[in-house]
Order: sequence, then C-alpha cells, then structure tokens
Amino acid sequence: MKVRIRSSKNKDTANISLKPVRRRRPRLESEDKIPTKPSAFDLFAYNYDRWFEKEGRLIFSIESQAIKIALPNLDKPWLEIGVGSGRFAQALDIDTGLDPSIELLHMARRRGITAFLGRGEEKLFDEHAFGSVFLIMTLPFVDSPSAILKEAHRILVPNGKLVIASVLRDNPWGQLYESKKSQGHRLYKHATFYNYDEVTALLQKANFKLQTTVSTLFQLPGNVQRLEASKRGFYQSAGFTVIVASKCDNKSNRK
Repeated sequence: MKVRIRSSKNKDTANISLKPVRRRRPRLESEDKIPTKPSAFDLFAYNYDRWFEKEGRLIFSIESQAIKIALPNLDKPWLEIGVGSGRFAQALDIDTGLDPSIELLHMARRRGITAFLGRGEEKLFDEHAFGSVFLIMTLPFVDSPSAILKEAHRILVPNGKLVIASVLRDNPWGQLYESKKSQGHRLYKHATFYNYDEVTALLQKANFKLQTTVSTLFQLPGNVQRLEASKRGFYQSAGFTVIVASKCDNKSNRK
C-alpha cells in the first residue's frame, strides 16, 4: 500500500511504500495535509545530520541509552514527532515518524523510517493510532507545546505513553543553548527551553500522568569524554532528561 506525501512548497510529490507490518497500520486522516510553513532545519539539514557522526557521536550514544531504559514498558506502534533525519528512530527501532523538514525526511526515509511530512499540531493520524509517542529534542522547537501534547493525547490509545526527551533549561547544557539563542544562532534562535516543572505542568494540563524520569549527560559541555550511566529520577544538573507520562482520560488527570 502506498501513501502520497505531498508538499507544494517543496515539490515533493513522490510516493513512498509503507513497510509491511503484522499489526494494524496507523492511518493518515488526510493524505493532502501539508505544513503551513517551511522548516528552519531545511537549510541546515546536512550539517545537522553530520553532527551525530562527529562531535555529537558520544552525546548521541549517551542520550539514546537513557531513552532505551523506558522502551520495555512502551506499547507499540510507536511514532516519533519531530523525527528529523531519523537518527534516534533508527537507534530505538521507531518505525514511523513525522517532521516538517522535507530535507530531513529524505534522510529518515533512507534510514528505513516510514516518515510523513507534517507538523505535530496537525490532525494527521487517526484517533488511538499509536501505543506510544516520542518527542525527542522536539519540544523546544515547536510553536505551541500545548497543541502538540493535545494532539499526542488524541492519537494515543487509552493509557498510551508519551516520551519527552530533551535538554532542559536550568543546567549547564540548557544555559549553553540559551546563550546560543541570545547570540542569534541559526537554529537555537528558534528554540524555547523549559525547566522540569514547566514540562510537568504542561503534561498535567494535557491530561498526562507522570510515570518515570531518567537523567543523564552529567558531563559538562565541551568535556564529554566517556559513556556514562543514566540515573532514575530527575537531576537538575543533568544535561538530558527523559520523561515518560501516561495518557489519562479527558475528564481528569488522576494523580
């Protein structure tokens, strides 16, 4: 079966073949939805992707290991919103992704990801289509975190899991990226970084219940020299935090 992924702005009209799966495949509500604006990542897609093989190689390994701690408790099918070039999806065996950057999507597709062009705020997928949804370094770059979380809630099955993995603001890594933002960095100038309390408040408002937190990347920026073990729980000094939350019903967020 084929799904047409179309973008009039990027002239991407190629059909992509979906990989055969044994379970019911998540289905797009509409095959004609396209992003309302181009992604800032389109201009820097190559350099962004190459970072994972150069200075970011060890950091990527540390972050991936932290996310893997949560995987055994996550129901499938899985979706990564903000899949980018597919590096995390490939490492974590996430087979479906969504991203507004057509340049990054080409890379994700070459890595075997069933990648759709679109934004996480849009109603692109069926209700209850996924067992788990991942936002890996995505939350800082979205226009409306509340809208993203609301849509994630809609497409998750009852008691489905949401995984937010990101750099938070109140640690050396977050402060580094805040500094880059203030200096007009080509990518980080578009980012908004949140602290742990702000993220958990957004989750509660969107009817998610906090389940697990994992912290890692305690080494300082510019001095990452070794793999390191993750720690369960929230540590403010950690450069990378993984938060797993469970979908509650729409009537109440049970604590």
